[in-house]
Amino acid sequence: MSANSAPLTLRTLLGDYPNTLALKQGEIGSSIVRFDFADVKTPNHAFKDVVRHQKFDVAELAVVTYLQAKAHGKPLVLLPAVVVGHLPHPLLVYNAERRRVSPSDLPGRRVGIRAYSVTTATWIRGILQNDHGVDLDSIRWVTFEDAHIAEYHDPDTAERAPADKQLLPMLLNGELDAGVVGGADLKDPRLHPVIPNPTAAAQEWCRRNQATPINHTVVIKQSLSRSSPETVKEIFRLLLASKEAASPAANSLDPLQFGVEANRRSLELIIEYSVQQRLIPRRFEVDELFDDVTRSLDG
Repeated sequence: MSANSAPLTLRTLLGDYPNTLALKQGEIGSSIVRFDFADVKTPNHAFKDVVRHQKFDVAELAVVTYLQAKAHGKPLVLLPAVVVGHLPHPLLVYNAERRRVSPSDLPGRRVGIRAYSVTTATWIRGILQNDHGVDLDSIRWVTFEDAHIAEYHDPDTAERAPADKQLLPMLLNGELDAGVVGGADLKDPRLHPVIPNPTAAAQEWCRRNQATPINHTVVIKQSLSRSSPETVKEIFRLLLASKEAASPAANSLDPLQFGVEANRRSLELIIEYSVQQRLIPRRFEVDELFDDVTRSLDG
């Protein structure tokens, strides 16, 4: 791009987080790229548009959705830039007013999840299977949405909740034995974690695995990476600068890692869990998730 060229405008999906605000509010700018941010308050509501219709040039996307998109040949490329990550252990809960539920109690029970292929649910199932010896196929998974990828179909162990039902009320009234719950719903005093001491357990998991759970990364259109590598590098630079402009996390665990090597172990684990749970048909090598441009980016 010449010095006199106008910035390239990119249709962009990106949520409002502390680590993205500097970029979205224009505190960090660029002479070569301009972002046309979609007016979408909850980015996962637009993930189907990302993978089914390639509606965005740059998009936040759940990592398991990207793995499934890769498996089904969608023309998207991963940036090694994590924009959402959190510890999953505290999010699997039960209603303590009805009965106590531990990981070993889950076989034969009904567990509510937003969708079977949701990344948080994938991390939790992987932890239950690999750390607690739970047979995932012995659980009845009750879902409320389908996958973002149209080609993927839930396993036989999943069933769709009636259209007029919601996860939290079903959990509180005993229609579900446990559920993956987030946000303000977690503040309900009746909800207790299935995994004991979940924050400590999550921190120990991170230390033992030398990884942090990735939720949402950033993807770009394959055509953009091929036609304008410098634009891709600039997108990565701006995302990293926006993260660095935010206040650091209160604890030492930083899930918002940038660069392939910084994310390698976390990606290896989510690939492994996704293969175990038959969310993707084969085990990708981490380097396969990137192209020659994005693989070279370093945080």
